[in-house]
Amino acid sequence: MNVATPITSSTPAISEAERARRLSEVNFARGSVRYESGILSDEIENLNARYVAGEITSDELTAAILASDTVRAA
Repeated sequence: MNVATPITSSTPAISEAERARRLSEVNFARGSVRYESGILSDEIENLNARYVAGEITSDELTAAILASDTVRAA
């Protein structure tokens, strides 16, 4: 999957509280990966940013990560 590939979502704009919750969720996941001596690729970080911004849902984020070149290469 190419990060530039648009993922369309009918998700409405999210509140600041939801944005903060999503950021906390992403930071926790990022910390877990780092704890295992890993780092997230730019592709995954871009997807995370789109999720935090409310552009994609949690299900869309998960699907995009699973379809990414990063996961397939692992």
